[in-house]
Amino acid sequence: MLEGFKSYWRQRQLPLRAKQAMRIDHEGLQAADPGPQAVITASMNWLRRAQDLSRTPDGGVSRDFSLVQGWNTSYPETTGYIIPTFLQVARLRGDEELAVRARRMLDWFREIQFPEGGFQGGRIDSTPRVPVTFNTGQILIGLAAGTAVYGEPYADATRRAAGWLRDSLDPDGCWRKHPTPFAAFGEKTYETHVSWGLFEADRVCPGEGFGAAGLRQVDWALTKQKANGWFADCCLDDPIHPLTHTIGYALRGILEAYRFANDAKYLDAAQRTAQVLIGCQRADGALPGRLDANWKPAVDWSCLTGNAQVASCWFLLARHTGERRYHEAGARCLSFVRRTVALEGDPDVLGGVKGAFPIEGDYGAFQFLNWSAKFTVDACLHELGHFEEV
Repeated sequence: MLEGFKSYWRQRQLPLRAKQAMRIDHEGLQAADPGPQAVITASMNWLRRAQDLSRTPDGGVSRDFSLVQGWNTSYPETTGYIIPTFLQVARLRGDEELAVRARRMLDWFREIQFPEGGFQGGRIDSTPRVPVTFNTGQILIGLAAGTAVYGEPYADATRRAAGWLRDSLDPDGCWRKHPTPFAAFGEKTYETHVSWGLFEADRVCPGEGFGAAGLRQVDWALTKQKANGWFADCCLDDPIHPLTHTIGYALRGILEAYRFANDAKYLDAAQRTAQVLIGCQRADGALPGRLDANWKPAVDWSCLTGNAQVASCWFLLARHTGERRYHEAGARCLSFVRRTVALEGDPDVLGGVKGAFPIEGDYGAFQFLNWSAKFTVDACLHELGHFEEV
């Protein structure tokens, strides 16, 4: 009863527009799916706005827009993997302004990189300011994309970040030396998404063992995969009930290992998890925000970020296996996400993607997260058959 009273009181204190957003979500999804092209346009415009309105006008992208606190400061981690999305949409749509924005992000990373090659965790104004494995890996994805397009100006930063990750890997393939101070302590199987950064670095800076290091980490992560496809130690804060967001990270890293090494064991491992996730979809196409070791829902809200990430993985699996069931699952899941995106109204919200649905769910509550928008754009591109770079 006490916890219910606290929740009630917190809601009483919310700003009017946060209460209105909660009411709208509880009325249900939008009736129609606006489709991938409309959401790509709206969400890319929202990401432009997030870069322009960051409280630290440094070239990075604001972590989020909160209905309670407004725009946030720049977030290096996710700005890193937003770069290839900007470059991909710039190429597909002939939008040079997006490419200019991507270079602003890239130049910012050259300014904030630690001498040893790593990057900080948290927002740009977070403390402690220490190099972190996961964040460095996500930024590396962007630096490698920048190197692929623009060459040498970003190759040194790419090599130093990738070298730092390669050299800090433990002998068994797990990263333990530079954990984030902003998540629960312990091993993280979802750092396969860091390995993706090493694969991309190997493509643009070959011959330095970056890809081999990434494969060692993915092999370690596979020792944590259970027979039913579930991964141990795969969450920011609750390994017993992992977020679909971090499951999506783990799954994508394994798929990228397959794409890099062309070894069927990685494709088999990815399918073991992806197939079970299809069975977790609700009637409306959504995945629960958290799942337990038996793949049962642990919460009644949905993590929109995780939905978009897993949808991308399903589309990638459909491409690699030719199995239609994966494309159908991805289409149902992504349609759910798109039906939560506003295409008119408040410019701070238009095209933004919430952390959770309904909006008070316990992942980015009352926030529109920059990585939710990025992953939604990527999934829409994948649904349309554009698989390069994102």
